[in-house]
Amino acid sequence: MKRSGFGFTLSFLRSLACVILIGGCATGSTKHTTSAVNFLYPDKKVPVVTQGIPVLTLPLSVGIAFVPGDGGGNYGSGLLNTAGLQDSENFRFTEKKKKELMQEVADHFKQYSFIKEIKIISSSYLKPGGSFANLDRVRSVYGVDVIALMSFDQTQFTDEGFASLAYWTLIGVLVIPGEKNDTHTMVDTVVYDIKSRKLLFRAPGLSNIKGSATPAYLKDNLRADSDKGFESAAKDMVINLDAQLALFREKVKENPAEFKVVEKPAVAP
Repeated sequence: MKRSGFGFTLSFLRSLACVILIGGCATGSTKHTTSAVNFLYPDKKVPVVTQGIPVLTLPLSVGIAFVPGDGGGNYGSGLLNTAGLQDSENFRFTEKKKKELMQEVADHFKQYSFIKEIKIISSSYLKPGGSFANLDRVRSVYGVDVIALMSFDQTQFTDEGFASLAYWTLIGVLVIPGEKNDTHTMVDTVVYDIKSRKLLFRAPGLSNIKGSATPAYLKDNLRADSDKGFESAAKDMVINLDAQLALFREKVKENPAEFKVVEKPAVAP
């Protein structure tokens, strides 16, 4: 795929997703999302070839951060709501919960000897559409080699006629089917070598909470399902993260042509 064709392909797929949605693109759901694709590639052109072979200086210094929403708000972008509810009324993924999840991810990184330190990056250092120029500044300020970018997508379906929604990831389009009162949640982590712009690995987590609320209890149930959705998706993501970290360690050992490994010199006492 040529770089120049990605924008056209993305536009076409978005149009196709709107056709898939029974009842139109803006009815029957409440959606909160942040996107690593939009943050890293605001021009919609994901390169096929990276800038070069990453030089991994071991042990690695790793940063962890949540990507901002396109609008820079706490709740991300892409909010659709026709259920008579405020956009953030049922959304419970607070900044405190994000920090707790980032700390959990940091704890999983710490168990590997090839990782020296993990730093949680303040959200104020990441700007909507900041891309790799933004990450270069993070690298300079925090002294990290690798960045784990976390994002999320939660859609709560509140209409029988709303068939599906699409979530845009770095490896393609995830089309999410839904039924009335379903809550679909994804928590995604992509890990990049900042200097080479190379994607090292990805660890997604998914959940689907089936709801059966009557109109009188819809708001309470949607709030509870939002909490359960993030909790379940986060657990799934952490399981996948453990697996991907182990695979990455072996991949670095077995593919010297793909990764150049340099040991950090010992610091004299």
